[in-house]
Amino acid sequence: MNLIYKLINNKSSNKSNNHEMHDSNNILIKQLNHNILLDYAYSFINSLNMSSSIWVLYLAYRGMSLLQIGMLEGIFHIASMLFEVPSGSLADLFGRKKTMIAGRICMAISCIVMLFARTFPMFALGFVLHAWSYNFNSGAEEALVYDSLKHNGREEEYPVVNGRINFSIELAQGIATVAGGILAERSYTLCYAVCFIIAVLSFIPVAGMKETPREEDAIHIRRWAELFSGFFSHFIQCGNILKEEKKIRKVIIIYASIFTVYSVLLFYSQQYFFDLGLNKIQISAIMLLVGIASCIGALISNKIYEVLGNKVVKLSICIFAVSLMIFGQKQIVASAAFLVISGFFQAMLYPIQSDTLNRMIPSAQRATIISVNSMAFSVCMVLLFPIAGAMADVGGLENLFLGLGIIILGILPFAFRSAGDVSITEKE
Repeated sequence: MNLIYKLINNKSSNKSNNHEMHDSNNILIKQLNHNILLDYAYSFINSLNMSSSIWVLYLAYRGMSLLQIGMLEGIFHIASMLFEVPSGSLADLFGRKKTMIAGRICMAISCIVMLFARTFPMFALGFVLHAWSYNFNSGAEEALVYDSLKHNGREEEYPVVNGRINFSIELAQGIATVAGGILAERSYTLCYAVCFIIAVLSFIPVAGMKETPREEDAIHIRRWAELFSGFFSHFIQCGNILKEEKKIRKVIIIYASIFTVYSVLLFYSQQYFFDLGLNKIQISAIMLLVGIASCIGALISNKIYEVLGNKVVKLSICIFAVSLMIFGQKQIVASAAFLVISGFFQAMLYPIQSDTLNRMIPSAQRATIISVNSMAFSVCMVLLFPIAGAMADVGGLENLFLGLGIIILGILPFAFRSAGDVSITEKE
């Protein structure tokens, strides 16, 4: 009788445990699905950078010379470049959520420093903290979203999800471009105070996110004594991936170059339009149209890719190159139109690159390799911006844009032919 009683109890206990495991798994699935919705909100709030369109004017207002402003921009990209890979490794080792929270702390402190800074070293500190806020966020957010989808068997939805994320980013940036100008017109102090409030508000969606099981396991089993060995072995593993995987290197180099050239175009277009006689309100209106076009490009990227396939990448880069060459012809309407077109196609390329890269990366090194990709962009920015500035000083902005367009058209065939015309958007 006792044996029968024990068998019945064991069966009942097993059923209870299975039921609890099933309920626990369902809860986890819901939490990870919730991560996606929270990231839509987080991406929007985080991209409401009111200082994005006025920071140069603010530094000049505080007494910084153009040379000092250029040096601060260089400090930003150098700090970003040096800390990009370590921040990705920290995300893989300690968890993406904690790393994103660290980024929000850096952003909030940066806003305070920029608000009260009056000297070059203090502004440099603000720029370094701002760069770190991007570093902590860049690989961690993307890796958390992708692994949340992957755990729930939804990784095929990533291009659509990432397109929506980029849509929210472009929308927020468009709003911030106009709102930042309006706030700065009233008071620079008000503008940076709002930036601080937004940085604080961005904590809310991050706090509600759930780490993926893989990350929680890694966090619990690692001890502090193993940190440095694990940290450096992480670099070695990722270095081997980049060394062995030509496709990954190719994706990183090609897209980093294109996105950097677009950043040069967008950065200098403000001065270019000002030289053509447009006022700040008119320039802001053009930037808003660019933001709207970028929103549309990010949102429909996946649908266009489904129709055109791998051809969409080459076509987009070619159209961007032609737009660059026409942009600098001192025709206001044509220049504005082709800037809008450029914004559409570069925004469309972001989800394609992200999906392509994520399909090539092992989950354990996902945040680190994504950070390597961001670091490559920083390297291109550090190198190209001074060169572009020197070219503009010597030959004018119109010749700069024409030259960049010709260079892109010239290297495009070689870039795709270099690895036997291997598609950089190939799906598994």
